[in-house]
Amino acid sequence: MKAFKTANESDARGNGFIPNLAIDVVVFGFHDSQLKVLLVKYSKTDYVALPGGFIKVDENLHDAAERVAKERTGLNNIFLDQFFVFGDMSRYNAQPFREVMEANGMPAKADHWLLNRFISVGYFALVDFTKVTPTPDKLFDSCGWYDLNALPALIQDHAEIISKALNALRDRLDDKLIGFNLLPEEFTMGQLQALYETILGKKLLRSAFQRKMLGLNILERLAKKYTGAANKAPYLYRFKAK
Repeated sequence: MKAFKTANESDARGNGFIPNLAIDVVVFGFHDSQLKVLLVKYSKTDYVALPGGFIKVDENLHDAAERVAKERTGLNNIFLDQFFVFGDMSRYNAQPFREVMEANGMPAKADHWLLNRFISVGYFALVDFTKVTPTPDKLFDSCGWYDLNALPALIQDHAEIISKALNALRDRLDDKLIGFNLLPEEFTMGQLQALYETILGKKLLRSAFQRKMLGLNILERLAKKYTGAANKAPYLYRFKAK
């Protein structure tokens, strides 16, 4: 979604930004077996969207994605992964953007750069939502977490973007798990399985899950976690050094 605040940083031609190219960031929030997504609601309208922005002409693409994510979450060093480029003609509709601009006192001339067709590069992140400070700016009425199973109507193709991001997250979870940094330094296999089950949206067979995770060769087994009877104490694990 185009971040309209950048209109104040350029003229009607969008000088300073790469033309017709945007970024949409799907920030998934995980905590205590819950999975949510971060969304913004545009000021004085009913339009709800993903956090988004533009790429400056002197800025790396990934740096731009990190900037967009930091502006909405308040977090540094978010693990971001590029997953898809959205460029179908069907996603282009200038009317919602025109309404946002007009509602917020911005001239919406037909040739304004914000009303052009944009191709969007999709990134996803997975963070602990208790560590995020959802941060709107003056063009957002709100910025907050939404349950993935109860999303509001979203602008443009943002429902599709979230769906593709979730599929990419699930497909890449084994490879990206260490980077997400969602578990304590030492954790049980049960905690790890709960994370997988929440993201995958299904229950997993404990024995098969344990064999799979040990087979990935990314875990180091530690001492048992004694919380009661010794014969019931689970082993603790940690990720091997990268």
